[in-house]
Amino acid sequence: MALQAFFFYLFSFVTVAAGVMVITARNPVHAVLWLILAFFNAAGLFVLLGAEFLAMILVVVYVGAVAVLFLFVVMMLDVDFAALRAGFVQNAPLGALIGAVFLVELVLVVGLRFAGGAVQSTGPAPAPAVGSTMTNTEAIGAVLYKAPFVFYLEVAGLILLVAMIGAIVLTLRHKDGVKRQSISAQNARTPATAIDIVKVPSGTSTVPGKTRERA
Repeated sequence: MALQAFFFYLFSFVTVAAGVMVITARNPVHAVLWLILAFFNAAGLFVLLGAEFLAMILVVVYVGAVAVLFLFVVMMLDVDFAALRAGFVQNAPLGALIGAVFLVELVLVVGLRFAGGAVQSTGPAPAPAVGSTMTNTEAIGAVLYKAPFVFYLEVAGLILLVAMIGAIVLTLRHKDGVKRQSISAQNARTPATAIDIVKVPSGTSTVPGKTRERA
């Protein structure tokens, strides 16, 4: 129990510290690296809580896709830091308002927790667990891949596939002067179009683009 508490406070401290560094770092690349560290430590907290599925999703989705993709985008683009600072100053009042709202919510949640209160639910009672011997990952899979949720999952996958193909088509640009492969043109070739017969005069040799006399 003491070891679990130690890791809980360790992961919590690193997560909070990394979150502070994300919003205070002046370099966007450094901010993304701090964000990745915060994600990893939050995943550690989920593991301590017995929610290994959420920890895996946090690492695979957020760290493996969102954070790393954003890091590569920031590194490849020509980021204008002066414009970023100007935009930060202009949006500072709105950001302060949103931060104040989040702070009030956190204070209410923590105060309610330490006051011993409980949130009363007016909805229906939650469904019983799928199996007491299952882990939460197995329980979620047993529910998610059965009707009717499996149809929603397939529809979401199709929507993401269409969105990915649409993004590729919209951002595809053909540059002039770059040779591109045409499978249909290659399959439709005939000897007349594929072979260029050049008659070389006697006593001369050909060089690409010109003809020179032999010595």
